[in-house]
Amino acid sequence: MAFLSAALVVAGSGLIALTATGAFDRSDSKKTTEPVPAPATSVRTKTVAVPTTPTAVPSEPAAVPTTAPSAPATPAQPATPQRPSRSVAPTTAAAVRATRYVFPIGGCRADASQSHHDYPASDIFADKGCKFVSPVDGRVDEVTRVDTWNKKTNVGRDRGGLSISVVGVDGVRYYGSHLSAIGAGIKPGLVVKAGQPLGLTGNTGSAQVTPPHLHFGISWPTAPGHWWIRRGAVAPQSFLNAWHEGRQLSPVALVGKVRRAYGVDRGCRDYC
Repeated sequence: MAFLSAALVVAGSGLIALTATGAFDRSDSKKTTEPVPAPATSVRTKTVAVPTTPTAVPSEPAAVPTTAPSAPATPAQPATPQRPSRSVAPTTAAAVRATRYVFPIGGCRADASQSHHDYPASDIFADKGCKFVSPVDGRVDEVTRVDTWNKKTNVGRDRGGLSISVVGVDGVRYYGSHLSAIGAGIKPGLVVKAGQPLGLTGNTGSAQVTPPHLHFGISWPTAPGHWWIRRGAVAPQSFLNAWHEGRQLSPVALVGKVRRAYGVDRGCRDYC
């Protein structure tokens, strides 16, 4: 959704160097540049088979069997994200202290923007097909498997394309979008562990006109349809930087502070 002004990089080996652009890099990584895909005009959906248990971050992305994308007829109404059938357990102080956080892309080089246009979020640029993993233990909140974004209208609720949100045991919601595929078993209400693969990075939604990346947002849980909060309400950069370095930094306090300052939610306020 935006271009990065600075970046961080996942390095599976733990050997990290800071490049001139502010991106962490692994000494044996090979930079590649993928051409920007042409804007898609058809509705797309795709699923993948995903392991049911968390996996350690590998040095290279693992091949994941996928089903071929299909092009269903344009729906009369915008696609509504699936919602969980049951709520996440209330957050407790013990749960927050026990929470483990991991960087949301596994097995690939990834450059995370240190700022974002219009609202708080980070665009984590990575090759298409890298693993998007749950950053925390929790439960799948919403899943959008149909890409309804149209370049001509650029409707805010459709910009994420294929997306997944997870509400952690810490009570915070974590959102990843522009995915190229979503795990076949990923559905609302599914209990997930930190590091568990959820889908694959890509360029669905408004990222059809940008290099592949994962749009990553942090917010508080809301009622269905509040996409303007789900996309990101709290700046995630300090947390992403910490998780990349293996440090445990919780966004709980900041999310609570921002939520109180936000006041009454009367709808989208910026970049709608």
